[in-house]
Amino acid sequence: MKQEVKPYGTEKSKKEEVANMFDNIAPKYDLLNHVLSMGIDILWRKKAVRMLKPFAPKKIIDIATGTGDFALESLSLNPDKITGVDISNQMLEVGRQKMKKRGVDQRIDMVLGDSENLPFDTDTFDALTVAFGVRNFQNLEAGLKEMNRVLKPGAPAAIIEFSTPERFPMKQLYLFYFHNILPAIGKLVSKDARAYTYLPESVNAFPYGEQFVNIMKDCGFKEVSAIPLTFGIASIYFGKK
Repeated sequence: MKQEVKPYGTEKSKKEEVANMFDNIAPKYDLLNHVLSMGIDILWRKKAVRMLKPFAPKKIIDIATGTGDFALESLSLNPDKITGVDISNQMLEVGRQKMKKRGVDQRIDMVLGDSENLPFDTDTFDALTVAFGVRNFQNLEAGLKEMNRVLKPGAPAAIIEFSTPERFPMKQLYLFYFHNILPAIGKLVSKDARAYTYLPESVNAFPYGEQFVNIMKDCGFKEVSAIPLTFGIASIYFGKK
């Protein structure tokens, strides 16, 4: 198992540090997210939502929802209710303002909660989404088991997470961007130097591809597949309870 990577390297738990980090960068998060990904993360979410469409989910949970971008994208599925859960209250607050502004705050709930100890009954949700959240879990397996628990039997989970491209020259370009350009822009805009050096470190430490597929299976998911996105810089992991 790879060494645990934390944003600030203090005596606090990874969970506490991740919450603090996202509280710190919340005001600039949406801007940075779309600038640093050149907007391509929007296309990734749209693709994941299309994969959920055949299931016609009425109750959706969005784990590590942040400011609610994945939850907003999932409205195209016409669910009755979407519940976004996050450990950072500041991120949720930005998200709540976004929901009110768009007039969808009655359809999307933004809930403060720990993804490794979800405050919901077993077999509650028809679908689950996560974008760029699972690598921040303190205990990956505990988080995945909780996600599986709250899904109804046969319900789908769509997880988007960064991975590392395998082929030249994309791998070299990606690593240069991730380790040099991204932290510099992140530091300049967010004023939190560590938040955007933690990002490439956490991606490096994450068990992507077939390794993560096997972890999902070990945590109770079935029919798990990995779909590479944009030359392998991210993947959608799709499975069912």
